[in-house]
Amino acid sequence: MKKLHLLFIGVLSMSTVYAQDISDAIRFSQDEIQGSARFRALSGAFGALGGDMSAVSLNPAGSAVFSRSHASFSLSNKDTENKTQYFNGMNNSSDSNFDINQGGAAFVFASNTNSSWRKFTIAVAYERTNDYDSNWRASGVNTDNDPNFNNSIASYFYDFANGLEKFVFTPSGQELVNYFNINNSQAQNDPELYFDNNPQLYNDLAYEFLGNVEGFSTQQAFLGFQGYLFSPDSDADNNTDYTSNIAPGSFDHDYIYTSTGYNGKITFNMATQYEDNLYLGLNLNSHFINYDRSTLLFEDNSNPGSIVNSVEFENGISTRGSGFSFQLGGILKLTNEFRVGLTYDSPTWYTIEEETTQYLATVRDEGSGLETQVINPNVINIHPQYRLQTPAKLAGSLAYVFGKLGLISFDYSRKDYSQTKFRPTSDAFFADQNNVMNNILTDAATYRLGGEYKHKQLSFRGGYRFEESPYIDGVIVGDLTGYSLGIGYNFGNTKLDITYDRSERSFVNSFYNLRFDTPASATVDRTNSNITLSLSFNI
Repeated sequence: MKKLHLLFIGVLSMSTVYAQDISDAIRFSQDEIQGSARFRALSGAFGALGGDMSAVSLNPAGSAVFSRSHASFSLSNKDTENKTQYFNGMNNSSDSNFDINQGGAAFVFASNTNSSWRKFTIAVAYERTNDYDSNWRASGVNTDNDPNFNNSIASYFYDFANGLEKFVFTPSGQELVNYFNINNSQAQNDPELYFDNNPQLYNDLAYEFLGNVEGFSTQQAFLGFQGYLFSPDSDADNNTDYTSNIAPGSFDHDYIYTSTGYNGKITFNMATQYEDNLYLGLNLNSHFINYDRSTLLFEDNSNPGSIVNSVEFENGISTRGSGFSFQLGGILKLTNEFRVGLTYDSPTWYTIEEETTQYLATVRDEGSGLETQVINPNVINIHPQYRLQTPAKLAGSLAYVFGKLGLISFDYSRKDYSQTKFRPTSDAFFADQNNVMNNILTDAATYRLGGEYKHKQLSFRGGYRFEESPYIDGVIVGDLTGYSLGIGYNFGNTKLDITYDRSERSFVNSFYNLRFDTPASATVDRTNSNITLSLSFNI
C-alpha cells in the first residue's frame, strides 16, 4: 500500500473546482527576509538608511542615498529544519538549497545646476521574497476518541457526500457517453456494460465530468464512494444518508509534505534627493509565484466494526501567478546623525492559476479476504483563474549614524491580514472565504533592529526581528523570531559581505481540511538558517 505515486499523466480537465483556501492567502501575503548580506545582517532594519540594493526594495527612497551608481549580487544557501509532533510521534527532517536570491543596479544622475533637486536615480532590482522549499513528515497514533468527530480521513469524504443525492456523484455510463461524445458502438449500445469492462476509463471520465459539471465537493464524494470509505444507507439514486466504513477508534497516521518554489519580484525604481536632507522614491513592482506541493497521507486502523482498514490519499497542486504593487517612500535627515523613514506598500494584486491531481487507494475486508481499491484518475484539474489581493503595509523607521564608526537602526511595520481578499468577491465561495479571513485573521506588527560597527575596512553587523502571527489566536501560525550576524570588507569601490541569519516559527498543519480544533493536525516547529554572500561595487 505504501507506494508513492508522484506522476499523473493523462486527460487534461477544465474543472470548475476550487483549490484555494486561507493557507494559500497567508502564504502569498507574507514576505521572508531575503536580499543582500548586509541587509540580512541588520535583519532588514534599513527603512531609514538606504544605500543598499535590498534597501531599495524596502524603501524606494533608498536609491537616492547612493553617491555613485551601484550594483550588487547575492548568493544564499538556505537550510530548513522541521520538527513535527503528532500524538506520540516525533519526526525531524531537513533540506537545503543554494540559489541567487538578489541582484540589481542603481544609476545616479547628479544635477549639474544649482537646482535644489540634487540628484535623480533609477534602479532595477530582482529580489526573492519567499522560499517554499520544504519537506516534513508527521506520524503517530491518533488516540482521540471524540464522540462528535471521527478523526479518520474517511470523515473528509463522508462530509462531502452526506446530504448529497447518490446519483449526483455516481454518473451513469449514458451520461458520460453523451457528455464526452464517445463514438463507440459498444459504448452507445450498452454504456453500463462498456464501463463495467473499463473501470479505469469510468473513473477518469466520471472524475473529470464531476469536476466540470458539479465541482470539487462532488469529486471528493465520488472518490470516497469508489474507495468504499462510506456506503449509502439505501441503493436508491435519491439516497442522501451514508455510513462511514471506518469505525471510530485509534488511527495510525503517516503524513508526508513536500513543497518547492518561491515568490519573487522585479522592482523598477525612481528616486530623488531634495537639497541635503530629503530623499523621495517610487517603486513599481512586478511579482511572480511559482509553487508546487505534494501531500500524502497513509492511514491504518484495526478498529472493531471497520470495513476499510487502510487508506492512501495523495494530493498535488501546482500554482503559478503574477502580480503588481507599488511603494512610496521617503527618508529625512533630521540631523547629520539622526534619520527617519516612512514607506507605504500597496496591496499586491495577483492573478493566479492552479492545477491539482488526486490519488486514492484503500484496502477493505470483504470477509472472504482483503480487497484493494485504487482510484487514480488520469486527470489534471485546471482551476478557474482567480485573483488575490494581499494587504497593504505601512512602515516607519529610525536610524542613528555614528559618523564613520557605525550605526543603529529600528524598523516597525504593520499589516492587516484580515483585509486579504479573494476576488471576484461576487463569487459565493470567495465571499465565504473572505468572511472567514476577516474573522480569524488580524493585523500583525513586525519589529526589526540592526546595528553595524566599522573598524578600518571591516564592518561587524548584527540584527534581531520579531513578527507577530497573522491569526487572532496565534496558534495556527505562531510568532516568528530571528537574529542575524554578519561581517563585511571594503576594498574601496568593491565590497564583499557574508551573513548568517536564523529564524524560528511554529504552525499547525491540518490533514486535508480535517478540523483545526481536533488533534487530527500536526504541530511543526520550523527553523530556517541562511548563509548569504554578496558582492557589491560602484559603477
